[in-house]
Amino acid sequence: MGERVLYGYWRSSAAYRVRIALNLKGLSYQQRSIHLIKNGGEQHSAEFQQLNPNQLVPVLVDGDWVLNQSLAIIDYLDETYPDQLLTPQDPQRRYLVKALAQDIAIDVHPLNNLRVLQYLSGQLNVSDEDKNQWYHHWIHQGFSALETRLAASSGQYCVGDEVTLVDVCLVPQVYNANRFNVDLSGYPIIERVTMSLNDLDAFKRAAPEVQPDANAGS
Repeated sequence: MGERVLYGYWRSSAAYRVRIALNLKGLSYQQRSIHLIKNGGEQHSAEFQQLNPNQLVPVLVDGDWVLNQSLAIIDYLDETYPDQLLTPQDPQRRYLVKALAQDIAIDVHPLNNLRVLQYLSGQLNVSDEDKNQWYHHWIHQGFSALETRLAASSGQYCVGDEVTLVDVCLVPQVYNANRFNVDLSGYPIIERVTMSLNDLDAFKRAAPEVQPDANAGS
């Protein structure tokens, strides 16, 4: 199998998830930065659109295989490199993990990702204050429900004491919530679990600030 390459951006939550998953599995990979802001956004270039017509990161190239969508990429990694599974094999735990991960990655994250915020500020001419209110509203709605569900499922991490896909999705979302100064004091389980996860080497090495393109602008 040829070189494994992750196309991403240091602050992309979705790329952050895939970096964590690759690190947890001990898989080597090269990073190719797609700057989402410079030059009108490198994701819109003709070259990148050949990899992903949706013009979004991440994209994983694993030998001859090209795949987009972070959750699909992580499922692929789990099935192809199963030494450390991020979704449990027990059906009930497996689908609990998938549901909680989708609560974050599908119900919360897309409402607050870069292209939505750019559309609010640009085409809709929404003020920065109103845009921040939008961001905070959807984080609080999602995290309030997640906190309730974690009260029944969490141990050291989101589901028991093993790192799962939920944890891989949670840490990037909390990172972004902190960037936007969301008050997370009402979510003690989320804060506790995130602190535990951020102590793990795989999460430390995936953190945005330590990525090769972190100093290439915001």
